[in-house]
Amino acid sequence: MIWANFLHIYQPANQTKKILTNVANQSYRKILAILKESPKAKLTLNINACLTELLVKNGFEDVIFDIKDLIKAGKLELTESAKFHAFLPKLPEDEVIRQIKLNHETNKKYFGETYNPKGFFPPEMAYNPKVAKIVHDLGYEWILADEASFPGEDPDYSKIYKIKGLGDFKIFFRERETSFKILSAQLASGPILISDLGDRLKKHEYLLTAMDGETFGHHRPGLEKLLFDIYQSAELPTCTISELPNLFQEEVCEPVQATWTLMHKDLARNVPFSRWDDPKNKIHQLQWKLTNLAIKTVHSSKPEKKGFQKARDLLDRALHSDQYWWASAKPWWSLEMLEKGAKELMETVLISPGVSKKAKEEAEDLYKRIVFLALDWQRYGIVEDLVKEHYDEEIALRLDTTAPYVPPEEFDKIIAHLKKQELESAQIEEYERAAQFRDRINELKAKRDEATKKI
Repeated sequence: MIWANFLHIYQPANQTKKILTNVANQSYRKILAILKESPKAKLTLNINACLTELLVKNGFEDVIFDIKDLIKAGKLELTESAKFHAFLPKLPEDEVIRQIKLNHETNKKYFGETYNPKGFFPPEMAYNPKVAKIVHDLGYEWILADEASFPGEDPDYSKIYKIKGLGDFKIFFRERETSFKILSAQLASGPILISDLGDRLKKHEYLLTAMDGETFGHHRPGLEKLLFDIYQSAELPTCTISELPNLFQEEVCEPVQATWTLMHKDLARNVPFSRWDDPKNKIHQLQWKLTNLAIKTVHSSKPEKKGFQKARDLLDRALHSDQYWWASAKPWWSLEMLEKGAKELMETVLISPGVSKKAKEEAEDLYKRIVFLALDWQRYGIVEDLVKEHYDEEIALRLDTTAPYVPPEEFDKIIAHLKKQELESAQIEEYERAAQFRDRINELKAKRDEATKKI
């Protein structure tokens, strides 16, 4: 077996410096340091170009330099994506192409000749045939999707798949179960991951996991130890995704629409994008009406008019997928995020040159309806009910009760690693961070005690 691990790092264009600093220190710098220290380590990484700009603007050029050095060393490859993390299946073709080209131009500016992506990561791993064809036509060699997009029960990870009708254009499917086990910290170290894989280690197949890079160290304090363990071990060699076609035979398939958070309820209802566009979610419907109005308004404006570029740039940023996600309450909800997104879209319409009074009034009305409806959802318990309904399924999907037995001493190693970081955080008065380590330590102690009882 060989491990092709994919990490996606992204922060919204309006992220605060404080949060960016925390994420860079707790996650990005740690991951890159582990790669530098590990001679045989390999990783496929996506960095949306709006994050690249944020890092440079806020003094984190070292992250960019380290990525460049790792690419030159053959340890890292970058993918293409959409600059502002737009939800591509819902956008017109010209807007999809624009987001991709903006991503390429910006990353090329900062990464230089090292930026030569072969593959493509659609934000939210939102796959549909339209996006695949656009990516193919732009000259990329492969696209990444969740195994929920595979047209059958499960992909055969001893084979590489090509998309029917797109020649040699390939699609790689993320293995959901192991990815969820890692990101939920059920597999908290290299030895635990190795134990979980069991006999699969001896098979001629690949393990393709994919998750947010911020999972390691930021969302999950101490989980970066898993990467260090694997990269220092000879039991599970690693490769980039682009190297996989050289190792396995190919087969043709016809993928279906899905995302990397597609749940059983979504499948049963045949609503593959329900967390961003649910027909039963009235807020979603209003958001997309406002989105389409903003796109239509900018498209109908004349580029030579004063103020056009400002409106065009604002629309690019306003198309981020976050606002729709946080309006789903499946199970995540943020009134602040959906309000900010709606405000950006409304302002895009209001500042577009030549915009009609009717379009302005419609944009303002849609903004108010989105915010007032969201407040009603909170006031009357609709958010609470939705969160409860979908939280249980989310947890059930991410937790596996058949995980292998783990020796108590393995938990002790992880706990010792976390205690050191907890102390370091407290010494520099990062008490909230220290509390995160404390909570994770307590969680692992409970698991260790449970393992001890089985002896």
